[in-house]
Amino acid sequence: MSEWCNCQKKPSSNFRKLLQERFDKGNPRRKLVKDETTKLAKLEGIVEKLKRGENVQNRQLQTWLSENQYAELEQAWQEQLELREEHKDKPDELQRYEDKLKEAIMMHNRSDAYHRKGKKSAA
Repeated sequence: MSEWCNCQKKPSSNFRKLLQERFDKGNPRRKLVKDETTKLAKLEGIVEKLKRGENVQNRQLQTWLSENQYAELEQAWQEQLELREEHKDKPDELQRYEDKLKEAIMMHNRSDAYHRKGKKSAA
């Protein structure tokens, strides 16, 4: 009984390693050739740029994406432009509210600036 208890208390530290080895044996990965590794590295670089919010040039995308992938990208971009155009058309009430809100924020900031300068009457 105590042997069983001791076995249950010991953590299996090699379990993940054994599981990974068994997975690798069942799913052997194909080795990439030089062209494929270069393409993969370039695409990962493009992804990192996009994640940082930087711009990526179209010619770079055309170079490293296939024609179908680039066509899908162009189609998705056109859909985004259409969606953005739809959202520009706001109701008049909403546009008037946003204008008043901008004006109120500007006046509040101006008042704060006068207050900091010690011009209480202008604030």
